[in-house]
Amino acid sequence: MGGLADRMNSAVEVLGFANLFLGGILAGEELVIYYGVRTPLAGLEERPQTLLRQALIRRLRFLVPAFFVQTILLGAAVTAVDGFGPGFVFRSVGVLALLTWAVVTIPGTAAINAAILDWDPSAPPKNWRTMVSRWERFAAVRPWAAMVAFAMFLTAMAVSFG
Repeated sequence: MGGLADRMNSAVEVLGFANLFLGGILAGEELVIYYGVRTPLAGLEERPQTLLRQALIRRLRFLVPAFFVQTILLGAAVTAVDGFGPGFVFRSVGVLALLTWAVVTIPGTAAINAAILDWDPSAPPKNWRTMVSRWERFAAVRPWAAMVAFAMFLTAMAVSFG
């Protein structure tokens, strides 16, 4: 029986490290976009700002969800497989943080991004600044939710396998 338990522990460890790796990439991406790209982008004139927003959206609309989906699925899998072990509470909080990220992203920033892709860079809609401000409010939650998830998954690994 010890062999099966050892294999289960090894599987949980591999899944946990994969989850931690992807969660770190997601948190880093969110930090760079919100704290690195957002401010210089907002300082651009209407046309270049719209063009750059559209280019970023086209590039990131597949990349970010790919990291998010894998991170939340692995986080949920490790939480379920590891059970109520020492890392359970931390992993659960990490998964809840990622659910918060999704609740803000799907109806918030993703919906606004879809609208931005339809804008004419030479003549954005009259309410474009209002739309960008709304995006900003939603986007402010994302890096913090991703960082909390990463920190919780890191803590779970430390207490589970440390």
